[in-house]
Amino acid sequence: MPIIPTPADPMQVLRRRTSEKWGVYPDDVLPMFVAEMDFPLAPAIKRALHDAIDLGDTGYVNPLDPGTRNAFRDYAAAKWGWEPEVERMGITTDVSVVIVESLRRLIQPGDGVVITPPIYPPFYELVPEGGGVAVQVPLHDDGAAYALDLEGIDRALAAGAKGVLLCSPHNPVGLVHDRATLEELSRIVARHDGFVIADEIHAPLTYHGVEFTPYLTVSDEAREHGIAAESGSKAFNLAGLKTALFVSESDRMTELIRSLPQEIAFRAGQFGLIATREGFAHGRDWLDGTIATLQSNVDHLQAELDAHLPTVRLRRPAASYLAWIDMSALGWGEDPALVAEQKARVALSSGPSFGRQGAGYARMNIACSPATITEAVRRLAAVTG
Repeated sequence: MPIIPTPADPMQVLRRRTSEKWGVYPDDVLPMFVAEMDFPLAPAIKRALHDAIDLGDTGYVNPLDPGTRNAFRDYAAAKWGWEPEVERMGITTDVSVVIVESLRRLIQPGDGVVITPPIYPPFYELVPEGGGVAVQVPLHDDGAAYALDLEGIDRALAAGAKGVLLCSPHNPVGLVHDRATLEELSRIVARHDGFVIADEIHAPLTYHGVEFTPYLTVSDEAREHGIAAESGSKAFNLAGLKTALFVSESDRMTELIRSLPQEIAFRAGQFGLIATREGFAHGRDWLDGTIATLQSNVDHLQAELDAHLPTVRLRRPAASYLAWIDMSALGWGEDPALVAEQKARVALSSGPSFGRQGAGYARMNIACSPATITEAVRRLAAVTG
């Protein structure tokens, strides 16, 4: 069956949305910052949510209903050859809660937890919220590609850090860690009797032709000391519906999930459970089309930059809809997103918010129409002189 690209909603429709992306800035600003997509919901999700409204199915979540967990298991089996046990999963509001509640049970107050900047900015806050201290081991960057600094992680664990908060695929650089890297990471962590919390929220958006490897599949050690945070919120644009999964493969981590207060599950959203279930079960064609659109948008962004901002460098992603852009050659300072918003009226994510390695960078959300990308680049180019 051919892949049908997913088109973005028209701008006049998008401007009627009230979410953060469309509600923070005035209409003369092109919003390309927060991780929301401009695409319409997958048809299966829209139908299921309309049916729920018609039924008045707006009560408390049923944490015993396995439907959402079954759907994720079946998706993971079909896409990644991984069939996690439904009985070992738990539900909650979002991936941040998976991270914080896991940390609260895996560390003592003040313990170090490795993060790998440039990294999703909330990681700097989630570690202390969970009781820990963030230990920064920056990604290797040879100018052409990023990679985990495995030797640096080894040293940090040897120096006392207790575990690793892994971003996989990695936000903001779009890095998809290969199996060999994750296998070695699991050996390093096991040698130090540590743990890994794997935030895999962007995994369903891995590009066609690229292999995503779930951390819990790489070794017996990973299965023993790892816990995964999974969600359909990025893949299907469901962040406001509040649902994520704890996923484990060992008795140790399953016990952690089962020890959670009941409220951790009851705070999940009923519509989120419904939408996540339908997305993973019946939204796969839509997701394939969305990925095809994103890959085309990466090419389009590169072409626009080559033509109008040739000194700006795109660090091409292998997953997700977040483009990491080196704007340092423009002379706009450490945080070029400030100039982009103030002078070009294009809202990008601040590079330095991802860590000091983001100085001179900005992150652009390209889950939009090609016309929006064109408009953004032309606006930026117009103020470079």
